[in-house]
Amino acid sequence: MMSRRRFMVSAAGATGAVLGSGLWLPGLALADNAAPRPIPGGIKVGTELFHVFLIGHGVEPSTITDFHGTIGAAEVQGTGTGTNTVTGTTSFLHYDVDIRFMQGVYIGMDGERHHGTFGFI
Repeated sequence: MMSRRRFMVSAAGATGAVLGSGLWLPGLALADNAAPRPIPGGIKVGTELFHVFLIGHGVEPSTITDFHGTIGAAEVQGTGTGTNTVTGTTSFLHYDVDIRFMQGVYIGMDGERHHGTFGFI
């Protein structure tokens, strides 16, 4: 069984790896091959600014500025059981996931109007 301290250290490390890898950026799933402009502001972690706000009433759900379209957002929290595939030992796990999609028209970094579908996990 994993201690709470060990879990928090592991979760912090995984979060740092994701944020440092660029995986937090909105992905171009089906877009006109033009990157969108990020929203102004966001969450600052250390010296890094992430152009996203936590899901909540009255808070901007999109990560794209100059965007007109459909936005879906969900924050999913829960628990599960992790199994070590080598030893077979199991541990109780917590998860917290922020999932969003955006589909519509946006002004790209090139200043032109584009249509796209984006995902944020």
